Amino acid sequence: MRKGVKVTLVGGVFAVMVGGAGYGAYNLVNGVTGGGGPPGAGPEVVRTGPPTSGEVGETTKKFFAAWAKGDAEQASHYTNNAEVASKILTGYREDAHLTKVRLTPGKATGTTVPFSVEATVSYEGKSKPFAYDSELTVVRGKATGRALVDWDPSVVHPDLKRDDTLATGEAAAPPVQAVDRHGTVLDEKDHPSLGPLLDQLRAKYGEKLGGTPGVELYVRRADEDAGTETLLTLAKGKAGRLKTTLSAPAQRAAEKAVAQRPDSSVVAVQPSSGEVLAVANHRADEFNAALEGRLAPGSTMKIVSAAMLIDKGVTKASGPAPCPSTATWQSNTIQNLPGLAPNEDATLADSFARSCNTAFVKLVDEDGVTDASLTEEARNGFGLGLDWKVGVRTVDGSVPASPGPDRAQNMIGQGQVQLNPLNMASVTATAMTGVFRQPVIVDPSLDARKLAQARGLPASTVQQLRQMMNRTAVSGTGARAMSGLSGSIGAKTGSAEVTGQEKPNSWFTGYRGDVAAAAVVEKGGHGGDAAGPVVAAVLAAGS
Repeated sequence: MRKGVKVTLVGGVFAVMVGGAGYGAYNLVNGVTGGGGPPGAGPEVVRTGPPTSGEVGETTKKFFAAWAKGDAEQASHYTNNAEVASKILTGYREDAHLTKVRLTPGKATGTTVPFSVEATVSYEGKSKPFAYDSELTVVRGKATGRALVDWDPSVVHPDLKRDDTLATGEAAAPPVQAVDRHGTVLDEKDHPSLGPLLDQLRAKYGEKLGGTPGVELYVRRADEDAGTETLLTLAKGKAGRLKTTLSAPAQRAAEKAVAQRPDSSVVAVQPSSGEVLAVANHRADEFNAALEGRLAPGSTMKIVSAAMLIDKGVTKASGPAPCPSTATWQSNTIQNLPGLAPNEDATLADSFARSCNTAFVKLVDEDGVTDASLTEEARNGFGLGLDWKVGVRTVDGSVPASPGPDRAQNMIGQGQVQLNPLNMASVTATAMTGVFRQPVIVDPSLDARKLAQARGLPASTVQQLRQMMNRTAVSGTGARAMSGLSGSIGAKTGSAEVTGQEKPNSWFTGYRGDVAAAAVVEKGGHGGDAAGPVVAAVLAAGS
């Protein structure tokens, strides 16, 4: 559970003091307000254009006064969604038991006002101070022309999303002390990316581990599978111990690597067992893209495509896979990345290592290759699209049978293919071993989960995939990122084009020893430039 909120003792005085035009000083002491009731009485002139600084100050002052007083109905009328605002603000006092509210605005930037909140949580004889920061934006009402708070749940607390609520009481599940494979305690303070994942583990396994719930102020998610997020603990519960498959050293390396690149995600797995070693995200929205993302994987998909071509007998690593400048399939012309020289004599290993798109497109209409061929290889050989039971919520990949131009696009990881770093790390693990081992983060015996099963790959296919991935890591498009790693290594780069996006998403997957990892950096450009260093850092840490 997440507990990254600093708490300080506050009193019951509400004050607004901000420098700048339109802001004066306003005080609410012992529930006595100034500034009149809710707007709407009497005729008003309908104004247009952005709210002035004076209007921003006046609206903020009145909204804060009503909120601090606990008058949700009055406060809601200073927003552009009174019905929803009233419900959440009512719950703030009645369900979350937050009183003695003090709201202090900071200096406005345009029509956006940052502010701090200090309050007291009181429940069944237990009280604690609670403090946090948030912000609001004032907009012009479309129908009335009035200056109103642009309503969003995050105004009330920054961790609230649509349909989430705040509550104080006995926790929904006992706390969990998650530990890694070596017994090291895992918490959000040391591993920020694990916050949402730890919430899910608590919700799913808390009652199975013999713990007892405490009394907490928490965010109750609209999505019950996401668990709850603890904001403040009034009375501690007894935590049950949960052993995970994660590795603290790998997790630290993953966290450090994604911290350097916004909108990046990485996953590492152990090919010999399928156990997840690390999961990390660096995203402003806290979405777990590493496990739940749905993105085109670009040329990292060529691992699956190459396996399909080999298994179908279309070609082999040392067989022909010419790399022309362009290739056309059903009126759709596909090009290579800029700077890639054509090579009509290229083998599959050549084209794989140089990430030649046209080579794979040219082979899409060979005998035996159908609209469903890639789908069947992805599902039966690599376990993609099956119902994975990892222990937390995941998206397990989509490689649909695609007629028309998308058959060729799918071969190079565009079209309708959608994967995430967990899926691609598993693909690399299967390519290494030939055995699909469904990824897990908690031992399935804990809750009798039935893991997904797939046929896997023939030994000869595995040998050729490893040869091609090793060449890519040593002298191909992945060589720069993998240059500092020794031992048995392999890699594949990917750059996934996104409509309307200036730079492609950067993908990279690789292995070293008994660790396979995959990463994506959205808008990162070439796979080896952005996602490559993330994967290399995780591989260097080992398990």
